[in-house]
Amino acid sequence: MPEKFDVVVIGAGPAGAAAAITTAKAGMSTLVLERGDFSGAKNMFGGLVFTKPTAEIIPEFWKTAPMERKIIEYQYWLLSKESHVQVSHRNQKFVKDFNSFTAFRARFDKWFAAQAESSGATLLTRTTATGVLKDSTGKVNGVSTDRGDINANVVITCDGANSLIAKGAGLHREWKPQDMAIAVKETYSLPKDKIEERFNIRGDEGVALMIYGGREEEYAGFVYTNKDTISFGLGAIMSDLAKTKSQNMPMQMLEWLKSHPSVQRLLDGAALREYTAHLIPEGGYNSIPPLYTDGMMVCGDAAMLVNALNWEGTNFAMFSGKFAGQTAIAAKKSGSGFSASRLAGYQAYLEDSFVLKDLKKFRDVPHFIASHKHFLTLYPELMNDLLYKFFEVDGRAKEEHLKEMKKELYSKRGRLGLIKDAIGLYRKVLS
Repeated sequence: MPEKFDVVVIGAGPAGAAAAITTAKAGMSTLVLERGDFSGAKNMFGGLVFTKPTAEIIPEFWKTAPMERKIIEYQYWLLSKESHVQVSHRNQKFVKDFNSFTAFRARFDKWFAAQAESSGATLLTRTTATGVLKDSTGKVNGVSTDRGDINANVVITCDGANSLIAKGAGLHREWKPQDMAIAVKETYSLPKDKIEERFNIRGDEGVALMIYGGREEEYAGFVYTNKDTISFGLGAIMSDLAKTKSQNMPMQMLEWLKSHPSVQRLLDGAALREYTAHLIPEGGYNSIPPLYTDGMMVCGDAAMLVNALNWEGTNFAMFSGKFAGQTAIAAKKSGSGFSASRLAGYQAYLEDSFVLKDLKKFRDVPHFIASHKHFLTLYPELMNDLLYKFFEVDGRAKEEHLKEMKKELYSKRGRLGLIKDAIGLYRKVLS
């Protein structure tokens, strides 16, 4: 192994693998450091990987990638105490031209890292990066590890939500509790035919389900179908958990969600196989740290590149890794080094893509929801109550039902409150 590499990538998740594939294919000597026993050994996520970003890095990846099910239906549930309102979209176009698929990170990341190796990168597992090395001018020129120092022309750090490397390099502050969510997930085994019957799917078709409402805390639940298992869990903002302290820790919230009548039937008869937890950066656009400095770029979760509104993260990670790789290639070709001014192209790539465009578009949504909790508490309850009254048949005219519905709506939120909420939602999300 040479003493110095063109590129050292820290972390072999989707961002790191994408960066390594890009630079290695261009002939740059590339080393990937992974502290797990193998890539994906320590990673956890809900379950979705998106097709087009993956195909841009590995064309026709579906021929060899360890996929679970292709998603043909997306569902959103709003819970009350005993019921739910469901909005869903099922489309046959997703059968052939599938938009996303479920996967297990332990399998998918291992496969993705292997693509980096076959592209020419060197993968070094069970190795923890402990900090960055700098030359006399302050430029990053390598990393220190628990195995010794490694020199590099440029470092691409993809070391996850905490990103101790980027923090140590002075690129980001200590994250605030409102910037981070804790996600907990359980995996349940269920026979393939039972999953297909329960979710009205067949073959390799799958369903992705998001759940909101029913609690004071800001949380989001999820259910994803795999081949013969179901991924079930939730994520909650850490600042909310801190306010309620130990009485509402993620496990207690998960037990509550699991016991809800609508959710309980999805897991009926399934056997618990695994429990995992992980931090997710959800600060959004306003919390993104500096993305580059002399000799270094930051990608994926380490750069706060997660769209919590649409539960997108793996695609942002892959594209950021690819863009960092392209920036490194351009810097080497220029012959002018890897200064911050040369690496600024990385940010330009992101700004010109959907990654920063989407995050900027919805940059105020996390704060808006956090300061308007009734969108996740009052409104789900109201929607369930109002629809119950609408569908109820009790011998009275529907006109009386509609009057009751209006009365309940105005008494619980008020006309002015409804108008303010509608305007606020339009400005923050739809305008």
